[in-house]
Amino acid sequence: MKRFSQILLYVTIVLLLVWQLPWCYNFFTSKPEKTPFTLYSFVIDDFAMMGQEGDKGMVRRDLSGNTYTQAQFDSILPMFYVRQLMADERFPDTINGVPVTPRLVQMENFNFRTVPSDINAPRIGLYPLLESMSGRVDLKMPGDVFRITDTGIEFVTIASNTIDHEKSSRFTEAMKKKGFVFPALEISGNPTTRKDYDEGYMLLDANRHLFHLKQVKDRPYVRAVDLPAGLELKNLFITEFKNRNTLAFMTDVNNTLYVLNNKPYAVVKVGIPAFNPEADAMTVMGNMFDWTIRITRPHTELYYAVDANDYSLIKVMELPASELSVAEKVGKYIFPLRLSFTSGTDKYVRARF
Repeated sequence: MKRFSQILLYVTIVLLLVWQLPWCYNFFTSKPEKTPFTLYSFVIDDFAMMGQEGDKGMVRRDLSGNTYTQAQFDSILPMFYVRQLMADERFPDTINGVPVTPRLVQMENFNFRTVPSDINAPRIGLYPLLESMSGRVDLKMPGDVFRITDTGIEFVTIASNTIDHEKSSRFTEAMKKKGFVFPALEISGNPTTRKDYDEGYMLLDANRHLFHLKQVKDRPYVRAVDLPAGLELKNLFITEFKNRNTLAFMTDVNNTLYVLNNKPYAVVKVGIPAFNPEADAMTVMGNMFDWTIRITRPHTELYYAVDANDYSLIKVMELPASELSVAEKVGKYIFPLRLSFTSGTDKYVRARF
């Protein structure tokens, strides 16, 4: 027994050293990455970048190598620097021949971001369904949550922890009438009151058919969305942008990115190569003319400019990952074996060597 205890102690000490020594080394030697801020500029038809460059300080340039002053940089990105141009009294009346106002620009601008840990994470399986048309300006959290089972949708009253059978029956029947096959394979929503409006949830049923579910005046709103032939969706991301032009971003089993337009419900393929939300991070910064899509992978940064109307590809830029620092190279050499329990790509806690 004593020998077993000693072996257990030694194993524990080794595991602690393999875990803590590399962590401490990285903590004291790591440096922040200096990825330049990058946006596509329709004014110059090129990517515009801004970042620190050694002794030069803050440098603003485009992909062709042209440099810009701060005021010039504001001018080539008028949709992003709209407030600064207003303050300088330099905001144009028309852009690309389209009459614009600061209010219109701010309504059309949006940001979207998803990271792998959003996908690779445990799910509670309980979702609040807000009232989408309450008649009030502010949204309000409901007094119940729903879950989708193999036989239907169930609403659970939070205060009493009991199932609201009447409401559950109404919503289940409405979903079945629209062709929904239980259970749901994917549920995507934005359950918060800190937004301008509510579009409920986008759902994939057991046959991977797409549905839109929300609550309107205490009644179920269910819409089956027609998909192009052969399209098999996998991941859904509801958008709820201020301009209300889109309902969701979606990817299929081949990691192709799609947009679900609003009014009418139309599924449109985005003209970029594969995006795998389970492994890649994606940031979208959009305006009324174009979107800049940034795909972050372990060893590269990919930037795509796409048209805001038909999502066709305009331009591509790739930034390779920066080389390992001397400290990182030394760390890989002196700590060939490492133990960690968390990862930046998921929200699970488990041993990883």
